[in-house]
Amino acid sequence: MENSYRFYRNRACEYFPCHKVKDEENFNCMFCYCPLYFLEECGGNYFDNYGIKDCTNCLIPHSPKGYDYINEKIMEENRKRKK
Repeated sequence: MENSYRFYRNRACEYFPCHKVKDEENFNCMFCYCPLYFLEECGGNYFDNYGIKDCTNCLIPHSPKGYDYINEKIMEENRKRKK
């Protein structure tokens, strides 16, 4: 994928890639920090680490379609709050 408003790969980052992956070409750095972290149920692969949400095993924000997933979850949360 090419860098765009939905996908960005930052090979210059000293932490790239910040997760173990098989395919660095499709690793999306757009959401370096996941905006869904504060949602109780974000839909990601996280676990409770002594009361702290540990997202080490979650690759949703770094997947090619992560941008769409995150934006949909944000819109869904906004719809819930408007009710």
